[in-house]
Order: sequence, then C-alpha cells, then structure tokens
Amino acid sequence: MARSLTKDAPGDSGGKTFLGHPRGLATLFMTEMWERFSFYGLRALLVVYLVAGGPDAGEGGAGHQAGGLAMTLAAATAIYSVYNATVYLLTMPGGWFGDRVWGPRKTVAVGACIIMLGHLTLALPGQASFFIGLSLVATGSGLLKANISKMVGDLYNGPEDPRRDGGFTIFYMGINTGSFLAPFVIGTVGQTVNWHLGFALAAVGMGLGLVQFLYGSRHLDPRSSQVPSPLSARERSGVLRKSLIWLLIAVVFYGVVVATGTFTLNWAMVPLTVLGLLIPIGMLVRIKRDKDLTRADQGRMTGYIWFFAAAAIFWMIYDQGASTVQAFGDAKTSTSILGWHFPSTWFQSINPLFIILLAPLFASLWLALARRRKEPSTTGKFAFALVVTGLSFFVFIIPMSMATGGTKVSPMWLVLIFLMHTVAELCLSPVGLSVTTKLAPAKYASQLMGVWFLAVTAGDSITGLLAIGGANLSTTGVVSVEASLAVLAGIAVFMYRRQITSTMSEVR
Repeated sequence: MARSLTKDAPGDSGGKTFLGHPRGLATLFMTEMWERFSFYGLRALLVVYLVAGGPDAGEGGAGHQAGGLAMTLAAATAIYSVYNATVYLLTMPGGWFGDRVWGPRKTVAVGACIIMLGHLTLALPGQASFFIGLSLVATGSGLLKANISKMVGDLYNGPEDPRRDGGFTIFYMGINTGSFLAPFVIGTVGQTVNWHLGFALAAVGMGLGLVQFLYGSRHLDPRSSQVPSPLSARERSGVLRKSLIWLLIAVVFYGVVVATGTFTLNWAMVPLTVLGLLIPIGMLVRIKRDKDLTRADQGRMTGYIWFFAAAAIFWMIYDQGASTVQAFGDAKTSTSILGWHFPSTWFQSINPLFIILLAPLFASLWLALARRRKEPSTTGKFAFALVVTGLSFFVFIIPMSMATGGTKVSPMWLVLIFLMHTVAELCLSPVGLSVTTKLAPAKYASQLMGVWFLAVTAGDSITGLLAIGGANLSTTGVVSVEASLAVLAGIAVFMYRRQITSTMSEVR
C-alpha cells in the first residue's frame, strides 16, 4: 500500500492508495471481481446444465453428472441468448434507478442482493425455481453493471486526472480475474458434484463481494451516495402510475394465456428478444432525428450506426462461445490431456485468460503504431474484428465436420476459436467504448453509452430469435452463414471506411 501523491483526490482516505489509485478502487475492484465470478460461473454452467440428461448432452468424462433439465440444444441456446440479452437490456433501467431514484451506491448494493438471491433460488431444484432465479440474476446484474463503472469514474478529479485510464484498466482486470476463476470453481463443482451446489457457490461469491462492498464503501467518493437527478414528487407518482398500468396489463395478458392452457416458454422469450431489437433501434432513431443536433452531430450519428450494427453482428457470434461452442466442447470435444480429465466448463476460462495476457500487448501495439502514425482507424479495427470473428466460425466448421460417428476432436480447436474471439474483442470492444464517447452528442453523452451496451442485447436477440424460430445453430450450414455474414460485414465496413469516416467530422 503506497502513500498517496494526490491526497485531495476524491475517494482518497487517510493518505492511503491502492496501487497508486484512490483506496475506493480496491472496493470496486473486489465487488466487480466477485460479481463477475458469480456471473461467469453461472454462464459456464448454464447451457451444460440445461442439456444434461437430454438428447444433446455430452457423454462427459470422469465425474460428469446428469440431472439437468434435459432440454434440446436449440431450447438451451434460446434461453441462454435471451438471458444474456436481458442482462444488458436491463442496464438501461438500472442506470435510470442510479440517476433518478437511489443513487449509484445504493443501486449497486440492491443489485448485489438481488443477484445473490437469484443464485440461491437457482440452488433449489425444479424448473420454476430455475427461471425465477435466472430472472433475478438478470435484474440484479442490470442494476449493478450500470452503476459500478460510474463509481470508478467518481474516484478521480475529472477526465483530466492522469490516473483515470489506469484505474479503469485495473478495474477491467478485476472483471477478467473473476471471469477466469469462476469456471474452475463453480464450473467444476456444478458439473462434477452437484449442479445446485455450483449455483450456491455463485451466491457465496456474490455475498463476499457484497460484504466487502458495504465494509469498504467508506472509501468511495461521497457523490456515489447522491442521486444526480432525483425524481420530483410529480414525476415519481407518474412513473409509479405507468408502471402499475403496464404491470396490470402484463398480469391480465399472461393470466389469460395461462388460463387457456396455451402458455409456452416462447410467450416470455419472444417478447424479450423483439424488445432487445426494437429498443436499441428506437433509441438510435430518436437520437438521429433530434432536431436540436447540429449537422456535425447528425453526421457522427450516421457513422455511429455503422459501428453499432457491426458490434451487434460481432456479439451475435462471440456470445455463442458459451452456448453453441460450449455445447460442442461438452459433447464432441475431448476433455482429457495425457490421460488427465477436466470438466468441459473449463473451456470458459480460455477467453478471459487470453484477455489478461493480450490486453496489455494490444494497448502497447496501438501506442507504438500511433507514434509511427500507422495506427489503424476505428473503421479499420472494426472491419478487422468482424473478419476475424467470421473466420473463427469458418474454423469451427472444421472440427464440426470431423466430429462424426462418436469421434471427439482435440480441445485445441476450441482454444484456437477462443483465441480468435479474443483478438477480435480487443479490436472492437474497448475501441467501441472509446468511439462512443467521441461521437456522442453532448446532449446524449450518457445515453449513447447505454446504447453501446445494447449492441450485446441486439446480437443475442438475433441468436435467440433464430433458435426460437427453429434454426439449428449447431449445424455447419447455419455456422457458415453466420461466418459469411460477419466476414461480409467486415469487408463492407472496410470498403466504405472513407464514407463512414467522412461523416465523423474530426473523429478518426
């Protein structure tokens, strides 16, 4: 623990710092690490648990247990995609609660409690408890994710604080540390000992994160406890009235569906996937048509729409790493090395490991190229990311074609696919965050950041609709179509890079 060089910085306490940063960063680092530990632990187990005991389950290896929900892979992929889309969709109301109702600190604490309750509910056997638990985790994640990053920013003296970027880098490492460890702990226990014990461990992880957040909150900046733009009494009553009306409509509608015996899971999943597409599109259209924006702002938004569409295609393929690719790893990939067996959920640790190893290298690469005036433009990075993502699924076709007649392929195929996903992610995800802050009109600076996260929702919603519609995402035909779409999109972005750049004014 080093002495602070900037004792008057927000979040500093008693002259102490955390790796040269405000002490509150340690609190937020650990909170995010444990939240991601629980989130990615569930993510590693989810599809494997859903198909266990069913026709698409893998034979497993030593200690692999059955006892899942015995669903088809198509149903499992749809559920996973809708769940993931909903998590990011709920970041919008989560941010609203932080800004207008509770303030970021209270919203994060409430979100953590809901996440923990969700995992505890998942620990109970039964299909009903599973879906209730999954809904609670998605709700809590939306509340927490939308607000914790803002609290990191509040620790520093504005955008000019030289420690700010480094603080977010450390925070980002907390995300990937939790993501990397989760499959080894939660995945192993859930897949080889008891599914519900694995879910319970996820609750323990979130519980540890919550306890240290409450204990360490004294080191956070006081602004994190404030409500930036509180609702007036009139606004509060209006929101409550509208919420109750929509709740009543939903209760009546689904009550009729259940009473008539026509309810299926699609009655819940289809509306969510449709909303996952309509909401981000609607928000982009609303911003683009705002007559208060200048011509330059309008041009930047035109360019931004290209980036949003590219990101949605990227996430459509990337997030199948925990569904289509994971299911292939469980059923048709060897999970033994030199006679040593490992749970297939460990495949989910490959991506965060590569991010931890490669992120510093990519950051150094961009700086080195920038000094030589050879750094690729934002459009070039996006085009490259899309092409690499598409090629990863062309690579995926090879082991899919090899795994016939009970043959299991080498796990190195999945390592290669996840490596390609990581390279593409490092060219698109942080670059997308950066370009969002550059292109956002001042009037929509915060809202457009929320829209950027909705690209994940849009991508997963497309996957969910395909699965619900009956498309078999685990066939070489569908995989090749998705791969071709990503590659063609990348080529299109590259070919039209000058036109896109021309709309972005001075932004490169």
